[in-house]
Amino acid sequence: MLAIVAAIVFALALLFDLADVSSDAINNGTLTVLGLLLLSLHFAGVGTGTDWRHYTRRRRRR
Repeated sequence: MLAIVAAIVFALALLFDLADVSSDAINNGTLTVLGLLLLSLHFAGVGTGTDWRHYTRRRRRR
């Protein structure tokens, strides 16, 4: 889910860059950093819905 949001943020950054839109609060650099943050959270496993307590408990029984 976070990867999809990151892709949308990167698409917005590209559109803003192509349309030469800039603002004081939100610019292309801000959107790029936000997209990279979302991708890093996705790669870290945030929002995946995996129950790590159940996984480790099941693994110890073997």
